[in-house]
Amino acid sequence: MRKPEAVANYPRPPLIELLNGAATVVIGGQTIASSACYYRVCETFHPPTIYLPPESFANGTLHPTSGRPSLCEWKGIASYWDLSRCDGSDRRLRAGWSYPQPSEHFSGLGGWISLYPRSVDLCTLEGEVVKPQPGHFYGGWITSWTIGPFKGDPHHPELI
Repeated sequence: MRKPEAVANYPRPPLIELLNGAATVVIGGQTIASSACYYRVCETFHPPTIYLPPESFANGTLHPTSGRPSLCEWKGIASYWDLSRCDGSDRRLRAGWSYPQPSEHFSGLGGWISLYPRSVDLCTLEGEVVKPQPGHFYGGWITSWTIGPFKGDPHHPELI
């Protein structure tokens, strides 16, 4: 377990760091992604957003989507992904995103994929089951070492 961190102390612009540690994603009882490293983006009042290398996703589990992209003031324009089991079943619409051409400061994220923990059946980070960040807009991964309050929490409307 990592040392506890208060998200109120995370910086703006966000911190980006490449870490060694296990991360997994499960849909329908099948591990669709597994990696021994991940990028972590830490922004004030957000639990870390985790990005996995595209090669950590099993064949047949990533499906590019059409539709409206989004813009992050720090990272640039995001593209979205549907996620599924290897055979394409149990598809989760727009459950993941990536930055094909991120801003210079976040260039390491180029092509790496993040996802909404609430959109899949299970995410683990360094052996711990992740809780999704509250709300439907944010994709933070909450662990026991991540101390809130968090943006998106309806009990903290001052952060919404």
